[in-house]
Amino acid sequence: MSFENQTVSVHYARAVADAARSGGYSVEALMRAAAINENLLESDDMRITPEQLAYLMRAAWQLEDDEFLGMAGVKSRHGVFTLMAKQAVHCKNLRGVYRHLSRFYNLCTTAFELNFSYDDRQARLSMKLSQPEYDKHHMLIDFLLLLWHRFPAWLVGNRIPLEGVYFDFPKPPHAAEYRLLFPCPAHYDQEVSGFTFSSELLTLPVVQTQETLKAHLRRAPLDWFKRQNFYPTYTRKILDALTSDERFENWQFEEIAASMAMTTRTLRRKLTEEKTSFQEIKNIARRDTAIHLLSQKNLPIASIAHQLGYSDAPSFSRAFKEWTGVTPKSYKR
Repeated sequence: MSFENQTVSVHYARAVADAARSGGYSVEALMRAAAINENLLESDDMRITPEQLAYLMRAAWQLEDDEFLGMAGVKSRHGVFTLMAKQAVHCKNLRGVYRHLSRFYNLCTTAFELNFSYDDRQARLSMKLSQPEYDKHHMLIDFLLLLWHRFPAWLVGNRIPLEGVYFDFPKPPHAAEYRLLFPCPAHYDQEVSGFTFSSELLTLPVVQTQETLKAHLRRAPLDWFKRQNFYPTYTRKILDALTSDERFENWQFEEIAASMAMTTRTLRRKLTEEKTSFQEIKNIARRDTAIHLLSQKNLPIASIAHQLGYSDAPSFSRAFKEWTGVTPKSYKR
């Protein structure tokens, strides 16, 4: 299992920028709104924070007045998703949510066709773009599948474990990102794009309300890019401990186990069952915390290194370059 979902591949920022440029919009304005240096777009190994991608997409929605980001051949005006969501929150259960969003978008846009079907064992949502040539980076398909998966899960307040995700294009260069976005087997060169999950989940009741939806939409699309609630139990608890109260450098495995009222042996076994280890979690948490601090705070690199538990700045710099392909100094600049 990987825990890289606290950062996002720069591939997606590049796709938004390319589509905006093709539409005649100012890429510089979008990058400024997201606090992203355009030079970062040139490195395939670079990663950005979910907050940066969320700000970028929000700025693009507002500037272009298109929730499809210029990647569909036809526009969907900013606010269409909110209209769909305000109706979806009144659905009875997950089955009703998927029926509603499929009918809604099939009625209001020709950009794609949605099809929702199910039998006694499996439910399937599939999508086919009408003009796929506009989605040359596959950003729109990735984003919409992510949205169709995570927003309904939020509505029912429950995980929707996917059995498989399908793409109607060859395996792309950014395919490694899919194990973070869709933790399930991925299949390429299919007739349609979509995903499948157990039909047993369709009876899960909608638990959100109009009030909670308002708060959710104010944070959109940030919550859709974060998978914090999707971590296995003990992995989530360790990540919370490592990143809370800026005490990252102080937490030790023994201390975390004690805080959970567990022995180190038991906690280590639990992590093995979740297919990870304390060191792996710690390294990923360090990387994502480093990216956050370098992006959000005017802190000396030596201070960040100390906060992350490194003995000196050079050790931190070497680790950061392994994670991202650039040094902290280059990233900050």
